[in-house]
Amino acid sequence: MAARRACWVVRAVGSSVGSSAWSPHLACSRVAANPARRLFGVFGEAGTQGRMPAVNMEKLDPKQVQLLSEMCILTDGDDRRIGADTKKNCHLNSNIDKGLLHRAFSVFLFNSEEKLLLQQRSDAKITFPGCFTNTCCSHPLHTSMELEEQDAIGVRRAAQRRLQLELGIPTEQATPEEMIYLTRIHYKAQSDGIWGEHEIDYILVMQKDVELSPDPNEIKSHCYVTKEELKDMLRRAEKGELKITPWFGLIAETFLFQWWDNLHSLKKFMDHERIHRM
Repeated sequence: MAARRACWVVRAVGSSVGSSAWSPHLACSRVAANPARRLFGVFGEAGTQGRMPAVNMEKLDPKQVQLLSEMCILTDGDDRRIGADTKKNCHLNSNIDKGLLHRAFSVFLFNSEEKLLLQQRSDAKITFPGCFTNTCCSHPLHTSMELEEQDAIGVRRAAQRRLQLELGIPTEQATPEEMIYLTRIHYKAQSDGIWGEHEIDYILVMQKDVELSPDPNEIKSHCYVTKEELKDMLRRAEKGELKITPWFGLIAETFLFQWWDNLHSLKKFMDHERIHRM
């Protein structure tokens, strides 16, 4: 399946979604770039899985490197919590190949015109830089507030936190109560030879008009798209003309447009028992 590739390859490097090469009808707002990048040396730490081999972090963005010390929630294949480990250790292919799996979420935010908010991941991101993806994709942390599992409230709190951090959405405009937890997917994908993803991904949907002030360290550009505009993006991704994250590609191929057609009756798609193996 095409979406299992690390990221659909860009054919025309440097062409922007807002350019005429993209579409005269679809324009993404670009976020001002963070100008400074320092060089880091070898970086390594001991996680709950034991000391990992040192990984050369030269040329990686320092802010993104700092985030690698965050503690993610480890699970088994059935999403039962089994421990915690650093974001770094969870995203090393060497650990993923041994089965290391963590909890994550993907937010799909629609506005009152039923357009979907997409983001293009910044070039500073360690995994899947420059790829277009759904509104927000991240991880609940191993903290008391985000570990709480009843009705996925911990995951929804994490989504509220990340929507504010990445997109600048005020927390009162994206509350956990407004997010509909639909289902979970389990997928694995390599970003490059070192980094990848292996996640139980909670799907969260909400429809609301919100204020945006994206962090350029997280987001390169953002745009609201119609169904037809997204379908055009997916076709262009298949041709290698832009990049889409693998989880977004998988979700778009299987579930997204059915949900989109039923934004006012999503409860019939809620499935908290099954984990869809992608």
